Amino acid sequence: MNILTDPVTGDRCMTVTHKSGLTVCIAEQPDFHTASALLGVRFGSVHRQFTADGRSVSLPAGTAHFLEHKLYDSADGDAVTKFTRLGASDNAYTAFDRTVYYFSAQQRFAEALALLLDFVQRPYFTAESLEKERPIIAQEIHEYSLDSPEDRIFFLLLEGLFHRHPVRCDVAGTLRSIQDITPELLYQCHRAFYHPSNLVLCCAGNLTAEEVLEIADRTVQILPPVQTVTEPVREPETVFRQEVRERMTVSKPQFAVGFKSPPVTGEALLRQTLLGELVLDYIAGPSSPCCQRMLSEGLINDTFSVSAFTGESWFVLMAEGESDAPEAVRDALTAEIARVRREGIDGERFAALKRAAYGDAILSANSPAAAAEAMTDAMLRRLSSPYAVTALLPALTAAEAEALTAERLRPDRVCLAVIDPC
Repeated sequence: MNILTDPVTGDRCMTVTHKSGLTVCIAEQPDFHTASALLGVRFGSVHRQFTADGRSVSLPAGTAHFLEHKLYDSADGDAVTKFTRLGASDNAYTAFDRTVYYFSAQQRFAEALALLLDFVQRPYFTAESLEKERPIIAQEIHEYSLDSPEDRIFFLLLEGLFHRHPVRCDVAGTLRSIQDITPELLYQCHRAFYHPSNLVLCCAGNLTAEEVLEIADRTVQILPPVQTVTEPVREPETVFRQEVRERMTVSKPQFAVGFKSPPVTGEALLRQTLLGELVLDYIAGPSSPCCQRMLSEGLINDTFSVSAFTGESWFVLMAEGESDAPEAVRDALTAEIARVRREGIDGERFAALKRAAYGDAILSANSPAAAAEAMTDAMLRRLSSPYAVTALLPALTAAEAEALTAERLRPDRVCLAVIDPC
């Protein structure tokens, strides 16, 4: 058992590699009345091509999300009903690079954890149940992908930035692609990616490490190893298009400006992501002169925001919001980036932004659910510690921020996505 300690708060967690290969991370927090558990899988929407035990498999868009939905089924009823009977609040989500199943409970935590580990390991897929699920997922695609301007502008930007990377496809897939998902494909994916060695279990709250490990011993299967290799994405560094536009029923044009740059992995990805967020905040965050100027000129409104969207095979820094003049917003941002590139980063302002980000990082993990989420993210990324954010932030420098501005906010790697009113 490895004990990890947050250098700031003194919080501790224990990590164990279970005999099955499962990574287990536990934070005992006896002062809380609740406990939370998350089971993460390194399988998401971008994992569309892989080889398992020498057999090559190509997946329709949305397969990982479909699998998440159908894992809740079993021959003796669905897992949601079982969690409800235990008084636990459960849910799941599929992202680009992962699938996560989770619950929180005030009582009967041990029973709920056993249920979580059991249903995720025991797939039950039938042709009939898949046919019933297709219209449900199709409705999700309509609501969140086709009919939501906020979601659509995000994917429109990705379609403009990326030539062929599967990140440009909606996590839920398309109305066409979900028709090609079969029970056989779901079983293949489950065998390839849901092996315990590809899972992480993170628990936090009013619990003990002993009870978590005892439940893992009872419920986690010892399986033969599976050799699964996801095929690397061959994506050009250039943007696919510099501008993309669509029309929807919106009262004001929606826009997103994205800068594409080469991906990195592991601790380097976390460091570059944190730097990217700080640089975006410096250039166009709420307190920046650029943001204030655009607000005063009426170019943007309070919907404007900046963010980093990153993963092990993509890296995007972006700004989005509403504007009657999206092109002017893009030009204002690129002009401010050019100024920062010429004049450099002000050390005092950068330090103030770091302190604010540091405080946010500490406050963001002040509950069992948030702590377990932070641990899950770190373990899925194979970071050395779930406290890597608070360890890295103080060490980031203005010189690194200047280098990132030059390397990752290039004017030839920008795309403007716009949704115009019908």
